[in-house]
Parts: sequence; structure tokens; C-alpha cells
Amino acid sequence: MSDSFRLVAPPTAAPLDPGFRPAVLANHSFLEAVEESGDGVDVKIALERGDGSVSVYETRAFAPDSPQADANLMYAERLVKFLLWQRGGYKVVIGGHEQIADHIKQVYSADGERSFDYDFMGGVYEKEFVVEGCALEDTPEEQDTTKPLGRHLSGYRVGFDLGASDRKSSAVIDGKSVWEEEVPWDPKNQEDWHYHYDGIKHSITRAMEHLPSCDAIGGSAAGVWINSRVLVASLFRGIPEDDFDAHIKNIMIDIGEELGVPIVVANDGEVTALAGSMSLQENAVLGVAMGSSEAAGYVTPDGNITGWLNELAFAPVDYQPGAPKDEWSEDIGVGALYFSQQAVGRLAPVAGIEFDDEPDLPVLLERVQEMHLEGDDRAHRIFQTMGVYLGYTIAHYADFYDFENMLILGRCTSGKGGPTMLEMANGILDREFPELAAKIDLITPSERLRRVGQAIAAASLPEINGD
Repeated sequence: MSDSFRLVAPPTAAPLDPGFRPAVLANHSFLEAVEESGDGVDVKIALERGDGSVSVYETRAFAPDSPQADANLMYAERLVKFLLWQRGGYKVVIGGHEQIADHIKQVYSADGERSFDYDFMGGVYEKEFVVEGCALEDTPEEQDTTKPLGRHLSGYRVGFDLGASDRKSSAVIDGKSVWEEEVPWDPKNQEDWHYHYDGIKHSITRAMEHLPSCDAIGGSAAGVWINSRVLVASLFRGIPEDDFDAHIKNIMIDIGEELGVPIVVANDGEVTALAGSMSLQENAVLGVAMGSSEAAGYVTPDGNITGWLNELAFAPVDYQPGAPKDEWSEDIGVGALYFSQQAVGRLAPVAGIEFDDEPDLPVLLERVQEMHLEGDDRAHRIFQTMGVYLGYTIAHYADFYDFENMLILGRCTSGKGGPTMLEMANGILDREFPELAAKIDLITPSERLRRVGQAIAAASLPEINGD
């Protein structure tokens, strides 16, 4: 971390995390310093994806010969990290700043500090990941497209959602759920692909039993899904590479063919946003599900989805040097550790809550939620802390998304947790980001929609005759 890049203590401190340094405050402080210095230059960051689409983000930085140029490095690295996991890309082009381009090339390389991202993005787009620099005027032009998703309600449908700790499924008739079930499972620690195949098929067939017939199946799951094929997903991290290629990439298509029913699967974050848009009957929705990890998705102001990754679980939100480290990506301060049951597990001992039997995270979350309902102040401070994280991160997300509605759902919002987090977040927006407070509505859906809404929305993904 550059000593010249200033981290900013939030005016509203996180009760259980006094070291929290919000990304939004550091970024805004940096950009203000650039403008005040008179040494600022324009910088463009272009990200190209496998289908040829290009996203371009415009910013400012200190000129390479500025006395404060060293501050550019952390700002640019964290910015590129966010953009990669928000928008995706196998090629990053830095226009207008050779110093930044050289730094990003080194960090995001096979043997650099962000080698995980280098490998991941290359795997997603099945191309070698590259970083290039160019003159500002030679930066690739934006070529982003959007498309509709789901909203097909007619017929007999099955919807399912695959989480890291449970599988949810629903039987849906003409857009209304008539049966729902949650089944615990532990997919990420399993090496035998049959475990996943049998578990997913079990959830689907259980729902089919509650329908006269089945016209279509729609699913939601973490990871990168293209045409219902999974390219990368933490749910399948334990599967050997050969078995992944042979049995997992096409697992959903294979199950659909075995059952004789058309099946469509999308990223769980996209389905989160779709669920929000459908339930609110509004567009410009950013949906965030706080479950075993953080899932995010985005519905544009015109009601479509983008071709972006929207994997905000791995996008940085906290810049403090001692931020917790994600076990998979090995990066620190990323969203999964702040907006999920992992956050509750991390904060519980800090709050003074420990259990002799050392329960796994889903059980620990349930116990903390029960304590919260009973008025335990230690549990309350956990959700207050997560609310502080949320307030500043909403402002951070608003620098990258155009949204007017933010849907907050998932297991962590059950009970009193959701209202507590929203109270803290709304207070921060009102006091510190009044323009955003006037623009953005924070919404938690009903208890039922919080827990199974994604499975219901997923059922609307496939288009069948008559839609």
C-alpha cells in the first residue's frame, strides 16, 4: 500500500471494527486531491470480454511526474480490481497513463500479487488475461449491450437456487409458488461430482412432484454461467479439473436432458436483481443477497441486464491494511467478508459471542439471530456493524452503477438483522450522502421472499410457448 494514498476514517464508526476504512471515502479523497493539486490527468480503463463487448470507466489521476504520483498505484489497483469483478474482462487497457499501466501489468500477472484474478478471468473467458497501455485517444470505445432476462410466468415451472449451505427449490404455477423447500448441503467441500448432480436433481424432482406436469426449469447459482454452462463457480471448487470439464460444465444441461424438460440457469446475483425488479415492479435495481457469500445483480433503468459479471463478493469495499482475507481469492477487504454469514462469524467473537461446540456458519448465524431477537446487545452490535459497512458500500456502488432501488435480502437479513442494517445504512446516507439518500430506496422484501425469492424468480427464466 502506498503511504501517500490516504485512507479516511468514517464519521460513523463501525462498532466492532474501528479500523474499517471505506473504499468510497478513500477514492473520493484521492480524486479531490488530484483536482486540488493541478497535476491531474484523464485516465480511461477499458475492459474487453470474450464476446467482444467493451466497458470503459473514466477517472483522473496524478500525472506521472507529480510529487504525489505514488498515490496513483493503490487507487488504480483497487479500482481495476473492482471493475474486473463488476464488469469482467480478459483484457484491461489503461489509456493515458503509462505509470499506472505498468503497475497493473505487474500486479495482475501470472506471478503477481493478483495472480488469482489473472487465472480466474482467463478461465472465465477462456483466453489469456492481458493488460495493455495506450495513449488516451487510443483507448477502445465502449461497446456494452443489455438484454432482457426472465419475467416469463405462464405454465408449470420449477425454480431453484443453489447456495453454499443449502439448496432452495419451488414449484410455481403461473408465477405463484405453491410449494417450497430448503435442503442443507455442503458442495464446496465435495470432490465427487455425483454429490452435486444428485443433489441438484433431487431438489428439482421434489418440486416437480408438486406440479401436474413441468413445462420448464429455471435455476440460480453462484459463479459465471453462460448459456446455462458453468465456467467458474466456488460451489464446485472441490471437483478435480478433469471431472469439472467432463461432468460439471454441462451439469444443468445434462439434468434437463435426463428429465426431458428445458432448463435455464443464470448467476444468482442476476436472479436476485430480477426478483427485486419483479416484486417491486420497478427497474434500476441493484440486488444484494447476504447469504453464505454476497451475491449481486443489476437491472438497468430500462429493465434489462448487462453482460457484466457483477461478482461483488470479490470486489473491495474496505481499504484498511488489516482487513480480513478471503480464503479463495486471498485478497483482503472484499464484499464476501462484510455482507454474508462470514461477516457474522468474523464479528461474533469480537462481540464476545463464542460457542463451545464451534458450530458451522449457518448454525452460528441462526444462533446469533435468535440472540438478537431476544434483545442481546452483542448480537445487535454485529448487525449495526454490518449496517455501517452497508451504508458506505452503497455509496461506493453508486459510483459504478446507476440505480434507484437497492434490494437487500438473504439469510443475514432475517429476523431483526435486516431492519438494523438498513437503519444504520439509511442514517449514513442521510447524514453523509444526502444526494444518494434522496435518490435511492433501500428495501428488504417480505420474510418469505428474502429466503426463497431467488428460486421463484429463477422459475421465470425459461421462455416457453405462449410467453
